[in-house]
Amino acid sequence: MNAVGKVSALWRYPASSLGGEAVARVDVREQGVQGDRLFGLVERATGEIARPDRGAKWHSVPRIAARLAGDDLEIMVPGGDWLPAPGAGADAAASAFLGFDVSIRRFDGQDFMPRYVAAPVHLLTTASLARLKALHPAGRPDPRRFRPNLVIEMPEAEGAFPESAWIGRRLRIGDCELTISDHCRRCGFTVIAQADFDNDPDILRALVRHNAHNIGVYCTVDRPSRISIGDTFALL
Repeated sequence: MNAVGKVSALWRYPASSLGGEAVARVDVREQGVQGDRLFGLVERATGEIARPDRGAKWHSVPRIAARLAGDDLEIMVPGGDWLPAPGAGADAAASAFLGFDVSIRRFDGQDFMPRYVAAPVHLLTTASLARLKALHPAGRPDPRRFRPNLVIEMPEAEGAFPESAWIGRRLRIGDCELTISDHCRRCGFTVIAQADFDNDPDILRALVRHNAHNIGVYCTVDRPSRISIGDTFALL
């Protein structure tokens, strides 16, 4: 077993495409992080699920915050208050913020995006973020651009995005065991402005030029368990 780092941040995304929630610990099940991507935002007129990478009308969606209060979802638009969702108040606030009618809805199996089912846990290392910063010094490779579940702190690897070389490897974090199944190929979501950082197309251009669009990896779950900040990360 080769210990290479530790967990420095944990994120879950209770509502797909809305802002994520930083947490101190997560329960990882075979289906992924508990509480992750349970809800979606839908345009009422068309039934289209929010996809900021697919249309400019959705670009402000990541600025809507989302969190779980126990088993219940709450959302907050910029300048607003936390509101229970799904619900008329939350729908009205999100619609007013975006400028068209939307509704928060719980995902069912048919709505859920296939990539989350096939590879439910997303891992990103600080070494890859440092490599991206070196390639694009004017940019801000904030982890929130990439929406990982697990951020692993590890030494920089000069000239490399280290997790890109781990496809097929198994890893252990605490008592949880995962298999790294695929690269995370980046899309237009990566460049979109969020709460305190600006739109930056050069973030994606750097990844296209230097790492075949990729940063971070997707994982499947071999042994479910709880993961906490500070847990050791080891390749098996």
